[in-house]
Amino acid sequence: MPSENLFRIALVVVIALTTAVTVYHRFQAASSGEKISHESEGYVFAAVLRLAGLCLWISTLVYLISPTLVQWATVPLPPWMRWSGVAAGLCCSLVMYWTLSSLGKNLTDTVVTRAEATLVTHGPYRWVRHPFYVTAAALMASVTILTANWLIGVSSLLVLILLAVRTPQEEQMLIERFGQQYRDYMAKTGRFFPRRN
Repeated sequence: MPSENLFRIALVVVIALTTAVTVYHRFQAASSGEKISHESEGYVFAAVLRLAGLCLWISTLVYLISPTLVQWATVPLPPWMRWSGVAAGLCCSLVMYWTLSSLGKNLTDTVVTRAEATLVTHGPYRWVRHPFYVTAAALMASVTILTANWLIGVSSLLVLILLAVRTPQEEQMLIERFGQQYRDYMAKTGRFFPRRN
C-alpha cells in the first residue's frame, strides 16, 4: 500500500474521532431545544465563516477521495513530520473531548450565549478563555502537516482568522451576560494563550 494511502487512512481516523466528539456535544447542547440566532454575529459574517469552513471541508475531502486533484498544492514534508501530524491530530481529538465536556450545554456555533448559560472556568478554561478555538487551530495545523497540503493549510488559516476576528464580539456578549464575573475571569486568563503570572 503506498504511503499516501496510509496518511489518508490516518486522516479518516482523526476526522472520525473529532467529528464524533463534536457532533455528540452539539447534540447534547441542542437538546434544550433553544433556537440560537445568528443575527448578533451578523448574517454576512456568519455566511463568510461557513463558506470558509466549507472550502476547508471540500479541500480535505478532495484530498481523501482523489489526492491527485490537489497534488499541485503538496508541500514536500518528510514522513516523520507527517506522522507527527497524525499523532497531534489524535491528541487534539482527546483535548477536544475535554474542552467540549467542560463547556457542556453552553456550546453554540455563534457568539450568542444560551439562555441558561453558565460561566465555565474549569478544565482547559482555567488557563485560556477560548480553548475550543485553540484546539481547533492545533487540529487544523496537524491536518495540514498530515496531508502535506498548503491548500488545506490556507483554508484552515482563513477559518482561524475569521474566528479570531469575531472573538472580541463574543467576549463582549459574555461581558453583557456575566458582567464583572467575566471581567475578573478575563483578568486571570489569556484569550488564546495562558497568562504569565
